[in-house]
Amino acid sequence: MKDKILQAIDKNSKITALDLARMFNTTEEEVAKCIAEMEADKIICGYPTLINWEKAGNEVVTALIEVKVTPQRGLGFDKIAERIYRFEEVTSVYLMSGGFDLTVIIEGKSMREVANFVSAKLAPMEAVLSCATHFVLKKYKEQGIALAEEVKDDERILILA
Repeated sequence: MKDKILQAIDKNSKITALDLARMFNTTEEEVAKCIAEMEADKIICGYPTLINWEKAGNEVVTALIEVKVTPQRGLGFDKIAERIYRFEEVTSVYLMSGGFDLTVIIEGKSMREVANFVSAKLAPMEAVLSCATHFVLKKYKEQGIALAEEVKDDERILILA
């Protein structure tokens, strides 16, 4: 039942325990107990709301930063990643394979704010060897949800010369 509950709340975190119980032919108490156990075990880590800030009228600059680091003896990348994800601006940190070690995703109010974060907080960290910052120009889909309006067919008239 855990997998079914996880799949259901992944699509709609506002679904109630009563609705889940009806879906899976069990009791509301059993669903609530199962959810509480998964929260305690950190299987369920939170219930974030996905907001299209652009439509809400709030300008948010998102940047993806490729970071090369020197792993710490005995701790690997974990301690460095923890130091990075504790910054308020950081929304996600991923350990990567390939040409760099960590992907850090941050949000700021402006490109200058993002640049200041990289130059004042991230790049000076002792374990950080290099950073490459990429700015997100437009979000089309996030966390499995389409954010952009459907593109209509081009209605312009083709004129041949």
